[in-house]
Amino acid sequence: MAIKLYGSPLSPPVRRVRLCLEEKGLDYEDITIDFSTGQNKKDPLISINPFGQVPGFEDGDLQLFESRAITRYIAHAYADKGTPLISDDPKKMAIIGLWLEIESLKFDIIARKLSYEILVNPLIGKAVDDALVEKGQAELAVVLDVYETRLANSKYLGGEDFSLADLHHIPIISNLMKTKVKALFEARPCVAAWAAMLLARPSWQKIIAA
Repeated sequence: MAIKLYGSPLSPPVRRVRLCLEEKGLDYEDITIDFSTGQNKKDPLISINPFGQVPGFEDGDLQLFESRAITRYIAHAYADKGTPLISDDPKKMAIIGLWLEIESLKFDIIARKLSYEILVNPLIGKAVDDALVEKGQAELAVVLDVYETRLANSKYLGGEDFSLADLHHIPIISNLMKTKVKALFEARPCVAAWAAMLLARPSWQKIIAA
């Protein structure tokens, strides 16, 4: 049975999963969910994700939701395909796992709020909260300082090779690079070089060209 990905084209979590599938060179069926008509609250998505959110994912009889759970599954289940995104070396995998946690608990919590405030609110007729943006930028700067130190000694966050830890950042970094938050990345040479490498990956270029 084919892999199926249920989602919205511009959703960062959906794009995170799509990136993983593209890096692995896997064939999959891309099924768009229209929130405006309530498709997210109906089958087939609601049977996969009881919260009615995207992405939803099927691989044969396996059903998953939550983008990071899905990408971890893909990276392990298809470890022999495409780009290696994890390591079978326990120490290397521990480092990748560490940065996976940092992305989720430190980077994304701040970066996602900034992306939504600056990019999404104007589209839905809401004013941008400048104080919230300023606060978010200050918080993100602290995280990026840690990244700068790490990337001064390592090509990628998880080591010398691109991994799932880097991949998870790409959709939100791409969004932030369209805003004034870009300056935070540009002010840190190692972070800037790393972000440029991530956004230049063929998998990402294919997704944004679609």
